[in-house]
Amino acid sequence: MTRAPAPTEGQPRGRGSELRVVGSSVGQEIGLLFDRLAQPVGRRRLRVLQVGARTSVSDRNEKNWRTLVGQRFGRQASFIGIDLVAGGNVDHVADICSSSRTLKSILGAELFDLVVCCHVLEHTRSPLRAARNVESLLRPGGLAFVSTPWSQAFHAAPDDYWRFSVRGLSVMFTRLEILSAFYSGGDVGLDVAYRVEREGQPDLEARAGAVEQGLFQIVLDHKDNRDILARQATERLPVSRTYLPTLFVNVVGRRRP
Repeated sequence: MTRAPAPTEGQPRGRGSELRVVGSSVGQEIGLLFDRLAQPVGRRRLRVLQVGARTSVSDRNEKNWRTLVGQRFGRQASFIGIDLVAGGNVDHVADICSSSRTLKSILGAELFDLVVCCHVLEHTRSPLRAARNVESLLRPGGLAFVSTPWSQAFHAAPDDYWRFSVRGLSVMFTRLEILSAFYSGGDVGLDVAYRVEREGQPDLEARAGAVEQGLFQIVLDHKDNRDILARQATERLPVSRTYLPTLFVNVVGRRRP
């Protein structure tokens, strides 16, 4: 995944241009994604695939992508959900780490306009293979929405292997250009997101890391730590004196022609 080129209008991006933290929300970012999705399609019916589509009680703060796509595009879009396990919102049982031939036999040869892959890569044994398959399932110019944890408590579903940074995802998805990148939290009832960008474009350079580190590193004193742990709904083992916040990295990428 490479950084998308800056818009041609206005002045070119300079090395001294200001790095900005822009407040947003997950809802707003999904709206922008759908705006991009609608632009080049015209009257052709959209094909949307969600990887890891099965609904569960623990997903009470997750977006229902089938509903969102239906509300925005109606009959203009077809939606397919795949998961390792059959269940609600699952049309086909399939493993995103399977061979491309196997996936094609399940999903058909027609490519997708949008592939949604949220909270899946951390559970795969072969995230690089999953990334290649996501890219291969997209038509040229198609969009991918990928969301993974940067920090989150261990959650085996069926197991938990990896954590990712924005720049880590940019290394994995080599056939996509990055259009947007933002951070979001995981607390129920919150819909807060932040973009780190330069002149309206995501910045994947190492120098942006200093801003991200200062923005998201939380240091609490011992009393605050104890108070937070005391408010947890279930018993916690005292393996650390610090509190681990839930923080997700989200990227929107476009398959190059």
